[in-house]
Amino acid sequence: MSDTKKWGWRGAAGFLIRLALGIAFISPLIVGLCFSFQDEQTLGMYPLKLLVSNPTLENYGKVFTDIPILLYLANTGIVCVTAIFFQIILCSLAAYAFVFFEFPMKKILFSLVLTTTMIPGEVVVITNYTTIQNMDLINTYAGLVLPSLVSGASIFLMRQYFLTIPKDYREAATLDGCGNMGFFFHIVMPLSVPTLSSLVIYLFVQIYNQFFWPLLVTNTDRMRTIQIGISMLVTADVVDYGQILAGATVAILPSALIYIFGQDYIIRGMTAGGVKG
Repeated sequence: MSDTKKWGWRGAAGFLIRLALGIAFISPLIVGLCFSFQDEQTLGMYPLKLLVSNPTLENYGKVFTDIPILLYLANTGIVCVTAIFFQIILCSLAAYAFVFFEFPMKKILFSLVLTTTMIPGEVVVITNYTTIQNMDLINTYAGLVLPSLVSGASIFLMRQYFLTIPKDYREAATLDGCGNMGFFFHIVMPLSVPTLSSLVIYLFVQIYNQFFWPLLVTNTDRMRTIQIGISMLVTADVVDYGQILAGATVAILPSALIYIFGQDYIIRGMTAGGVKG
């Protein structure tokens, strides 16, 4: 067998293995999606059928009428956009300072930033909640957003990319009369679009899927996010599995679409800053 055929068979086998693994990973989503188009009577039959001859949108209709799901989605969108905007600005400014400025205890401060990435969120949730409660921010967008305004991981990611920008760019900008903020907003940030795009997608998926923190700081439907709202479909009296699966499908759709269409940006962004600091 020639080397070309050998590599051809290996490539085909590798593709089939990756395809099988991909299907295995998303199979729960496929099963849930198929079951969401079946009524409660069909779901109660044995054996269960993945595909039926009479699919229905009844479960989706119940989701939109039984709970204010559009309000939950709107609340989640506001939280995501606000947190991502401020995190991009604040973390980029911090990373810019660590790369382009010299100041006392610079390495120690950056080590402290890296240390924060090793602390689980559950460790600080009580202190965060106490702070939000003392500031009278329960049931407010500020209470939902404040803990997500800065991230050590985001600072690290942006710093790694900024290290790849030649220092000559800053010197040339200074000679042209461009100040630090002008260099940051007009040169550094446009060059960082691939990394910023990957960071935005990562932050969106992370913030969108938050459950515990929104559960703590909200106690009315007016401020619920989508993850908390979907849990409202599970009641102690009757469990409507079709309705729950329909709600889960609606909830997962935005983050899934963002991740699918932005996966190329994630890869490019993560590899763009692959240098030693």
